[in-house]
Amino acid sequence: MNWRIVLEDRNKMFWALQIAGWFGYALVQYIGSLMQEMRDVYVVIILMGAYAGFLLTIPLRYFYRQIWNIPPLLLVSVVVLCSYGAAAIWAVIDNATHWEIYKFGYRPHSWIFYFQHSVAKFYIMLTWSGLYFVIKYYQLLQDEKQKALTAASMAHQSQLKMLRYQLNPHFLFNTLNAISTLILVNENKTANQMMSKLSDFLRFSLDNEPIKRITLAREIDALMLYLDIEKVRFADRLRVDVDVTPQAAEGLVPSLILQPLIENSIKYAISKLEAQGVISIRAQVEHNETLVIRVEDNGPTRFSEDVLVGKVRGVGLVNTQERLRALYGKRYSFTLSANEPSGCVAEIRIPWQLAEHP
Repeated sequence: MNWRIVLEDRNKMFWALQIAGWFGYALVQYIGSLMQEMRDVYVVIILMGAYAGFLLTIPLRYFYRQIWNIPPLLLVSVVVLCSYGAAAIWAVIDNATHWEIYKFGYRPHSWIFYFQHSVAKFYIMLTWSGLYFVIKYYQLLQDEKQKALTAASMAHQSQLKMLRYQLNPHFLFNTLNAISTLILVNENKTANQMMSKLSDFLRFSLDNEPIKRITLAREIDALMLYLDIEKVRFADRLRVDVDVTPQAAEGLVPSLILQPLIENSIKYAISKLEAQGVISIRAQVEHNETLVIRVEDNGPTRFSEDVLVGKVRGVGLVNTQERLRALYGKRYSFTLSANEPSGCVAEIRIPWQLAEHP
């Protein structure tokens, strides 16, 4: 039997617990009869008594469903009365069976004898009712918890999508502005090349689900599409060095997580250099658990944290940090530091994870 299916199906779960519970009751009664050296025919009495209890609690289940939303105090009162009513009927059935079978047809002198042990049976019925409501409330609590988790997951996915798609207008504005400038100075061939590269980059961006992660190797491929666009603008003034270990290349990263860092280097370093600008992308895995990615540039000035004091970071850097926080919680690091002899180093540290192959 697949117990997971039983636990997920409320109706199957009820019947499984109902059968197991009353079987357990019969077993306890049987063990008690052995200690008192009762005759073998008493087994029939035990089985019929358990079966009677089993049948009597079924209508209680459906009745409790109907009164589920009544006021709590009234609900408790009704449950107590129903439990005693079911216990009284059960006592009559049980005692009648006992006298007819175990006593060989001997009948008591008064009908009151048929209600013997009704108080004890009342406690059993009340326990059954209590367990029914406890399990029911637990299931409702689990439902609400699952709804809350689903809502949180949807909100989390929406946040990630928003952060990822936030990059597109920011990047498009810069690129389209550059294309417009090229057209104005009659560099139509160069503008056409840039437009073609832009189309390839956007196609890659749209083909990758924003809330999913891709291998670093694919991320580098996407970056090269972006850098091809920038190389049209800067020609020989831009050089890109890539040094990624095979182990790091297989690690998973958020799609286009490095693009804002490259854009930041181009905006604040490469575009301000008269000589050739160099962007280095390095990645390695430390201790088989941490993926370390570094984006370095040789900007004209040495980066200092003091530059950021009192200023708001650009959209790209804030976006990168928010995406990393949303995906990894506290298990990430994103820092900016000075490069030697000049420029900036952006470093990302995230857990090294491999793609699951089918």
